[in-house]
Amino acid sequence: MAPSNIEERIVWYSIVGTYGFYVLGALYVLAPVIAWILFGIVVVRTLRFIIEGDAKYHVPVPTIVVIWFIGMFVMLIALIVGHFTNDFGLGAVIKSTIGWAKGWALLAIFPMIGCLRIRPELIYRAACVVSLHTIILCPIFIVAWAAGLPQQLYVSPLKAVGGPGPEFFAMSLYEIDPSNGSPRWRLFTPWAPALGFVANIYFVFALQEKVKFYRYAGYIGCVLMILMSGSRLGLLALLSVSFIAWWLSMMGRPVILWISGVGATCVGLIMAPLLNFIEDFATKFREARADSSRVREALARIAVNRWREEAPIWGHGQVEAGPHLVEYMMIGSHHTWYGLLYVKGAVGFVAMAVPLAASFFYFLFKSLTSKEGRVACAIMLLLFLYTFGENLEVLAYLIWPGLMFIGLASKKTIEAPTLVKPEASASTPATVT
Repeated sequence: MAPSNIEERIVWYSIVGTYGFYVLGALYVLAPVIAWILFGIVVVRTLRFIIEGDAKYHVPVPTIVVIWFIGMFVMLIALIVGHFTNDFGLGAVIKSTIGWAKGWALLAIFPMIGCLRIRPELIYRAACVVSLHTIILCPIFIVAWAAGLPQQLYVSPLKAVGGPGPEFFAMSLYEIDPSNGSPRWRLFTPWAPALGFVANIYFVFALQEKVKFYRYAGYIGCVLMILMSGSRLGLLALLSVSFIAWWLSMMGRPVILWISGVGATCVGLIMAPLLNFIEDFATKFREARADSSRVREALARIAVNRWREEAPIWGHGQVEAGPHLVEYMMIGSHHTWYGLLYVKGAVGFVAMAVPLAASFFYFLFKSLTSKEGRVACAIMLLLFLYTFGENLEVLAYLIWPGLMFIGLASKKTIEAPTLVKPEASASTPATVT
C-alpha cells in the first residue's frame, strides 16, 4: 500500500502522521496547507490539459463537486455582505476571509482533491494506521490521568498563525468533565466529541480494509476513541450509521424491500409504545449530560431568535459570545445550522443545505451499485448527523479524509495507480469501476 504519486504521498503521510503533527500542534495548520497545495495541482493539471490536450493531465470534476464549490463560494459572498451590512470594516472582512479559506472552503476543496488519482484503499489503510497508533498510545493517556499529571502540557507556538482558540494547538493528555468529574480524552482533536466524529469516519473506512490485521486494528482503535471521548452522539452514530447506510444500499434488492415492508407494518402496529420508547430514550440522552444539553438548547434558542429578529437574510457576519446563561459560549456554536443562521443568515443556510442534500441523494442511488458509493453514503449520513452537534467548518481540518472521499466516490471510475516495476514498465495502470 505504498503511495505511487505526489497526491497519494501527501494524503498518506498527512493521515498516518496525525499524532506526530498533533505533538507539534500543527494539525490545524496542516489541513489548509495540503488542501491549497493539492488544489493548485488540480488547477495546474487542468490548465495543462486545456493547453496541451494530453489526457494524463485531465482531472474530471463531477457535478456534485461543482455544487459543493458553488455552495462554499456563496458562503464567502454571505460572509462579505454580512460584514459590510453590520459595519465590521475592511480589516475584519480580510481576517474572516482568511478564516473562510481555512474552514468553509475546505468543504469544497477536499472533494475536488478527491478527483485526483488517489486510491480509496490508501485512505482505508491510513485510517486503520491512525487507529493502530491510538491503541499503542492509549495507555500513555490513561496513565497520565491515573498519575494526576497536568491535563495540558503546552500550547504550540503555531497558535500565532491564528485559529478558533488555543485548544486547537494544545497538547492535552486528558480532561475532566465538570458535570460529573469523570475523565475524558480528546487525543488529537480540540474537544472530546470531535474525537467521536473523526473515529466514526475512520470506522467506516476500517470496514472496507481487506487485510485482517489492519481491519481489526481499525475497529478496536475507533471504538476505543469513541469510548474515551465519552461522546453520546459518537456512540449513537457508531451503533446506527453504518447499518443504516448498508440497509439503504440494499434497497434495490426485492428481499430487502419485502423485509422493509413487513417491518414498516410491524412498526405501525406498535407505534404507541415505540413512540414512548423514543421519548424516554431522548430524555435519558439529554440527562446523560444535563448541563451540556441545557447549554446547547439555550444557545439554539438565542441563535434562532436573534437571526429571525435582527438579520434574517445575511446574518450577523461574525460569532458573538453569549450571556452567562450559556457560560459565555459563542452563539450558534455546537450546531452547524444555528451557527449558519446566526452568522450567515438564510443565504448561508441554503448554501450548506443544497450541497449536503444533493450529495446524500446522489450517493444514496450510487450506493446501490458502487462500493465507494456506499462508503460515501455513510459519510454523508455522518456529516448530516453531526451538523446537529458540531460546526462542520471548524472541524474540517480533521474530517478532511471523509470530505475528500466525496470527490473520490463521485467519479465514474476510480483510477488505481500502481508502482510500476522496471521489468513491467509497459503495463498500464489499472482502473477499478
